[in-house]
Amino acid sequence: MNAPANTPHLRREIPAGFLDALKSRFGDRFSTAQSVCEHHGRDESPYPAMLPHGVVFALSTDEVAWVARHCHDHKVPLIPYGAGSSLEGHILAIQGGISLDLSGMNQVLAVHPEDFTVTVQAGVTRKQLNEEIRDTGLFFPIDPGADASLGGMAATRASGTNAVRYGTMRENVMSLKVVTADGRVIETANRARKSSAGYDLTRIFVGSEGTLGIITEVTVRLYPQPEAVSAAICNFPTLDAAVQSVIEIIQMGVPIARVEFMDTAAVKATNAYSKLSLKESPLLLFEFHGSPSGVKEQAEVVQDITRGNGGMDFEWAEQPEDRSRLWTARHNAYFAGLQLRPGCRSSTTDVCVPISRLAECVGETAAELDQARFPYTIVGHVGDGNFHVLMLLDPDDPTEWEESELLNRRLVERAIRMEGTCTGEHGVGLHKMEFMVAEHGRDALDLMAALKQAFDPHNILNPGKIIPPA
Repeated sequence: MNAPANTPHLRREIPAGFLDALKSRFGDRFSTAQSVCEHHGRDESPYPAMLPHGVVFALSTDEVAWVARHCHDHKVPLIPYGAGSSLEGHILAIQGGISLDLSGMNQVLAVHPEDFTVTVQAGVTRKQLNEEIRDTGLFFPIDPGADASLGGMAATRASGTNAVRYGTMRENVMSLKVVTADGRVIETANRARKSSAGYDLTRIFVGSEGTLGIITEVTVRLYPQPEAVSAAICNFPTLDAAVQSVIEIIQMGVPIARVEFMDTAAVKATNAYSKLSLKESPLLLFEFHGSPSGVKEQAEVVQDITRGNGGMDFEWAEQPEDRSRLWTARHNAYFAGLQLRPGCRSSTTDVCVPISRLAECVGETAAELDQARFPYTIVGHVGDGNFHVLMLLDPDDPTEWEESELLNRRLVERAIRMEGTCTGEHGVGLHKMEFMVAEHGRDALDLMAALKQAFDPHNILNPGKIIPPA
């Protein structure tokens, strides 16, 4: 499967002796082995592998700074690598260079339960963090599905199933330690809950996808574990009825913790993959957090709304193991979808629209996808207007790739027309660059390009991502 024609795939030359210097500095933690480079030159996107010249496995901020200075001095591309779970080509070494693997930087550095904060190295994953702090009575709620690293989640401004109540990484990152393109180390903020001191550097780096600096430490907010948690499933006769229910629930101000949508194909795939027996029709998966009385009140309001839209009786999952099984199945919906067409490659896309336009956007999208020559699924964190499409393509049929790209373009244009965005949480990477002008305008992109030039004058940090050529 070929990358789009606009991919800036121009491999740079590496200066003589550059790789030898890395080998001398890092020994076995630097590799040019084909298998290692292939692992770091591919993500979950449908793009072909684009390999770095080598991979450094860093263990400290000082080591990251050393690599950055070396790459800056020799104008060698440098691509931060976390868990490799990105979907839009974020980590592909389109110009070669060095992949900087931060997974070994996996220490929880400081827990401050009295302030509801924790500071971690960039390679700490969300599951690891919650396991290490569970005895404090606190938890970190951002849950994109994959067991992503917190550095990667900050770099891509990740979101997930809990965003409707707890927000995204944008709201929950308090401070970052960042290595600049030329190897300087900066702290973007302190742990105070608010500040009016200067530019908000934290928000500049959150969502920058490794193009402005390399995140090595992250300080995030924590939340009390809820006193009561309950989950429920509700099936609907039509896709529109399910989505309309979500709109009414949000507009009523019900403080649900999660509300996830799955279309019929996604439910069918999930049943087969996770050995469940869910009714195979459009469904919503809810989770309620709070006091026992608060959870009961939330559930009653939601049940009334869903019944008014043809929703069937709730099926409850109140035991932790039952809730875990349901949410694990939802998180595995991507892998379940792949089983609908063995041997396929997936092309995934997401958009986010104002909640009032969600039913219209999902309905028009599904109607177009029904005419496609390949299977698809739709799932979504619909509580905040965000949904995802998984298109299952024959890797040996270029016409299917072309059709999927056309459908993706129509979906993004539809979302932007509805005052939404080309990506609610996947990020831009390679796949969404071409839509940045339509969403932001050339003047805004010129400001972004000027920021990139100021932060990274040699264009070594994850080059060729986010900002399309002028």
